[in-house]
Amino acid sequence: MVHDGLDVHLILDNYGTHKTKKVKYWLVRHPRFHCHFTPTYSSWVNLVERFFARLTEHQLRRDTHRSVVALEKAIQDYLDAHNEQPKPFRYEIS
Repeated sequence: MVHDGLDVHLILDNYGTHKTKKVKYWLVRHPRFHCHFTPTYSSWVNLVERFFARLTEHQLRRDTHRSVVALEKAIQDYLDAHNEQPKPFRYEIS
């Protein structure tokens, strides 16, 4: 859930779904949603996968999560810590 006072930035590929009249109209009525489009044929999915791998390596493997609530809290804790000093995520080969 995103608090009402915050903007929401959506990262979208260049597939045509978001270009329909219905979607465009919805976006006009919801100005806090901002669309950002990835370049055609880009490998942005690799960045997303790498971010989730880092989340797994640094947070999720360190603990036992005995419930969905505990898992959600661990993920939120990681995101909160990560967002204290936000920086663009860059793919790094280790």
